[in-house]
Amino acid sequence: MEKASGAIIVFMTAGSTDEASRIAQLLVEKNLAACVQILPEMQSVYRWKGEVETQPEILILAKTVASKFSELETQVRAVHSYETPEIVAAPLINGSRPYLEWLSASLEADPRNNTK
Repeated sequence: MEKASGAIIVFMTAGSTDEASRIAQLLVEKNLAACVQILPEMQSVYRWKGEVETQPEILILAKTVASKFSELETQVRAVHSYETPEIVAAPLINGSRPYLEWLSASLEADPRNNTK
């Protein structure tokens, strides 16, 4: 394992699998994430405008670097159906060297020629 210099995981939710897929495709195509995972439907319980809400949501995990977060957030907010979408990042403290090298190389590459 090696330190994951600047690597982050961005957690987002979407109201549908279609919306999550569109966001994932956008982020990878625009070279804002090296990999995006879409997890199956879950139940979210949250407070919204003074009320406790329970809704099904899809969890989206995007692997990227901190320097790409601002543009990633801008792009997601532009296409997201929520008034206030969840877009939060956590640092990757450690990771396998080959994965971290792939992550960095994927985000530096020309998105038109990027292969895994």
